[in-house]
Amino acid sequence: MKRLEGRVAVVTGAGGGIGRATAERLAGRGCALALVDVSAQGLAETAARGRAAGRPVSEHVADVADRERMAVLPEEVLREHGHVHVLVNNAGVTVTATFQDHGFEDLDWILGVNFWGVVHGCKFFLPHLLREEEGHVVNVSSMAAFLGLPTQSAYCATKAAVHGLSEALGAELAGTAVGVTSVHPGAVRTGILRGSRGADPEALARWAAQLERHARPPERVATRIVRAIERGRRRVVVGAEAHLTDWAASLLPVLCQRLLGASFRRRPP
Repeated sequence: MKRLEGRVAVVTGAGGGIGRATAERLAGRGCALALVDVSAQGLAETAARGRAAGRPVSEHVADVADRERMAVLPEEVLREHGHVHVLVNNAGVTVTATFQDHGFEDLDWILGVNFWGVVHGCKFFLPHLLREEEGHVVNVSSMAAFLGLPTQSAYCATKAAVHGLSEALGAELAGTAVGVTSVHPGAVRTGILRGSRGADPEALARWAAQLERHARPPERVATRIVRAIERGRRRVVVGAEAHLTDWAASLLPVLCQRLLGASFRRRPP
């Protein structure tokens, strides 16, 4: 987009993590904010930061997996702000378990948020974005879209689907005033594991603690997202491990799978 000053940005999963950081960055660029999350408390905290920056902010409690709720969300945003120029589909969850241990309830949950949430955002907001002078869609995928990771089969599947959807949508919108960016971060301190599901709660807690210690702050990803919107970039990969995964999966896919399989078999009981 040529400018962000005076634009209206919708951000899902805005109650924390990458969503909150992106909302703050967009407010700093002069955007009005329509914040979406299942957590009213998280929304209120993010909204307070946006208002402190002097920007108009609206709060919308919504589960992105709920099609009926998402269908009416654009009209709510338009009533509050009059326009919508930027959509950041960021809301995400994960399940940590082998595929054999995945229950269908967990599969429905992660597909609903990670995949259908992005589909709902794109489907319901796109007609309004196309009516504007210019617009942009950001779909937050992951480096997990590049490579199948043990105990993350459902997460990898949803993030790969988001990547494919973004590429197809970007091709379809070529020549229009609406751009599409697919974002692939590596490890980020987002708190996603604290709200995740898994077959081994103790292992999940250890992984979450490790991620908190070593992962990058969400603000780094948010900065790259805003820059991608401004420069019209189609794809953003964040972090050395994400770049390495992208490269290795493209050039050495069989070797990568063998190494992952060997590592998984050697895991402690």
